[in-house]
Amino acid sequence: MKIIATNISDVLVIEPVIFGDERGFFFESFNQRNFGKATGVHTDFVQDNHSRSGRGVLRGLHYQVKNPQGKLVRVVRGAVFDVAVDIRLGSPTFGRWFGLELSEHNQKQLWIPPGLAHGFLVLSESADFLYKTTEYYAPENERCIIWNDPDLDIAWPDVGSAPKLSIKDQNGQRVTGAEIAK
Repeated sequence: MKIIATNISDVLVIEPVIFGDERGFFFESFNQRNFGKATGVHTDFVQDNHSRSGRGVLRGLHYQVKNPQGKLVRVVRGAVFDVAVDIRLGSPTFGRWFGLELSEHNQKQLWIPPGLAHGFLVLSESADFLYKTTEYYAPENERCIIWNDPDLDIAWPDVGSAPKLSIKDQNGQRVTGAEIAK
């Protein structure tokens, strides 16, 4: 696999080695030993999640204030614009964001370490989004930063209409007033 550093410390783009021919393709989407060796991240994943969303759905920017989750994310059908925001207090990249397209075609994955907020916008008609987490989901500890926080100034792609948001995501806080893990 190829590991690409980003503008946020510890956020990594992972490009798997894909073996393909006229029959289709094969690649290892996760191998604990190779992941640790290539990334330097030695963690156990405790939960796998799968979401399906339609064009224009924006999920995020989510994080947990207790037991923050590291996430290894990818798309198996469709395409999304995926975003990680550094909200680690004391981090030299606090308030910075990194975004990239994840799709069934590029097969890229993104490692988002614990302590970052995460979200994605669906670019295709629908998308199946899979992710592994290092901690269990704890709804009582989940918080949300508003997707269009002017302090973050995330360059979300235009999908032709306003993003479709859950009530929780509509009520997200600005990063300057958000409860953040210490």
